[in-house]
Amino acid sequence: MNKERLSAWFRNFAEKECKGSSKLYEHLSHQIAKDDEVLAVSSMAMEGQPVPNLLFGAVHFLLMKNADHPLREYYPSLTDVPLNVKDSFPHFKDFCLENRDAVISILETRRVQTNEVRRTAYLYPSFCHVYDIAKKPLSLIEIGTSAGLQLLWDQYKYSYGDNEVYGNPSSPVHIESEIKGGRKPVFQKNSPPVASRTGLDLHVCDLTDPDTALWLKALIWPEHKERLQLFEQAADYFIQQPAKLMEGDGIALLREVIRDIPLDQAVCIFHTHVANQIPEHVKVQLMDTFKEIGRQRDVFHLYNNMWDGKLHLDYMLDGVLYENIIGETDGHARWFTWEL
Repeated sequence: MNKERLSAWFRNFAEKECKGSSKLYEHLSHQIAKDDEVLAVSSMAMEGQPVPNLLFGAVHFLLMKNADHPLREYYPSLTDVPLNVKDSFPHFKDFCLENRDAVISILETRRVQTNEVRRTAYLYPSFCHVYDIAKKPLSLIEIGTSAGLQLLWDQYKYSYGDNEVYGNPSSPVHIESEIKGGRKPVFQKNSPPVASRTGLDLHVCDLTDPDTALWLKALIWPEHKERLQLFEQAADYFIQQPAKLMEGDGIALLREVIRDIPLDQAVCIFHTHVANQIPEHVKVQLMDTFKEIGRQRDVFHLYNNMWDGKLHLDYMLDGVLYENIIGETDGHARWFTWEL
C-alpha cells in the first residue's frame, strides 16, 4: 500500500473512529499520518487487514508483554496515572523503530479479530425479534466468530437504561447500552431458546492459549477498561461453557453446518463487524449462498457493517425474501437505534 493511502487511512481513523473514544489513538494516528518511518513499518501489515487497528494492537501487545519502554506511561491500560498524550508520539515512534522486527512479525501474522462483547446488546433484541417470527428454537451460525464470545449472547444479562434486566439475570456478564431514537424493541424478558451454536472463522482464536488471549486483549483500546473487563468475564464464561468453533471458509462451511440442523429449528446466520474485512465479491457470494439456502428451507441472516454501516435482518420464509434495516449502531455498541 502506498504512503499517501496509508496516511489518509490513519487520518480517517483519527477523525471517524478515535475522536471521542481514544485520545491516545486519535493523537497518535494524526502524527503517524505525517511520519514516513512509522508509515513504512505499518505498510508491512497483512493484506486485507485494517492497518491502524493492527499497528496499535501490535504495539499494545508488546507493551503488555512487559516491554520496558517509556511509551508504557501513556497507556491507561498499563499505568494508573498516564502522561499527557500530546507528548506520546516521539516515544511511540522510538518504540516502533526499536522493536521494528517484532512489530512487523505481528503485522505479518496476526489479524484484527476483536471480540466486542457489548455488540451482543443489539443481538439480544434482534434475536428476540427473530424468535417472534420463527416460533422455533434458534440454531446460531456466526461467520467470523474469532473466539466465539458473541455466540453466547443469550447467556448474558442486559440493561438499556430503564431499570429492567433482560436475558440471563444470573449471568456474570452484564451488558449495558443505550437505545437512541423514538422507537424501542419489543424485548422478551428471558432469552429465546437456543438449540445449537456454531462459530466459523478462517482462523479460530483459542482462548486457552495465553498469547492468543493476550492478543485479543491488546486489540482493546487502552482507555476502554470496561470493554476489557467484559472481554475477560465473557472469556472466562466461554472457557467453562464453550461453543463449537470450526476453522475454515465460513461461506463454504455454511451448507455443511446447516445440513445437520433439524427443520424444527430456525437457522440464524449472523456477523456483526467482520464484513469490513470481506472483499466485495465475497460479500456477493455470501448473499447468493443465503438466498440459495432460503430456497430450500427458512433461514435468517442478521448482519452489520456490510453495505451501508447499518444493522440488517434479511430472511426467507417459504422461499419469499424479506429485507429489513434494524437500525444504526455505534462501533463498540455503546448505543444503537431501532427502526423495525
